[in-house]
Amino acid sequence: MIWCIAIICTLIAIIVIISGVVIFVGYLFFRPRMPTLSITYAHLYPFKYDQAGILYTHLTIVFRAENNNVRAEASFSEFEFELSFHGVKIARLLNHPFDMGKNSTRPFTYSVESDYIPLDPNQMVMVQQSLAQNRAEFRLTGHSRTWWRVGPIRSPKFWINLDCVLQFRIDDGSTTDSSHCIYKVK
Repeated sequence: MIWCIAIICTLIAIIVIISGVVIFVGYLFFRPRMPTLSITYAHLYPFKYDQAGILYTHLTIVFRAENNNVRAEASFSEFEFELSFHGVKIARLLNHPFDMGKNSTRPFTYSVESDYIPLDPNQMVMVQQSLAQNRAEFRLTGHSRTWWRVGPIRSPKFWINLDCVLQFRIDDGSTTDSSHCIYKVK
């Protein structure tokens, strides 16, 4: 009885070792990379502010999801980002889960038009300083989950955390000093 159990355990151990070697060799052969997410374009349209402390703004932001894997497909989910101006929440950007083919990119354009936002006295001072400097600074933070798959083999899900400072010239709405977008895979 003990010998039968030992033989069964030995067979299971051999199967586990062979499976691990096959997965490792497959990983080395396919060399899948994590899909990425970045901001490729941003533009500020009217930046309106009145003396009563009401702010209105309109922005266009283009995200690019990219799968650099030649042999692996990718998926994104839980796509959720928040746009703010000096701590004032402007908008929440969401997207449905989506799949990407091998070696592909997909742009997502968001047209963000704020409601009229009442500002407190400290925020009013920041807006007046922004107008005087002809520079508006918005912060875009959030995350998405991603993973790659080759046939039935799928990687664990990873978080892509994005933290961007979008700086615009107010007079023409163009970005200044190309956006400081940092994404980190966790």
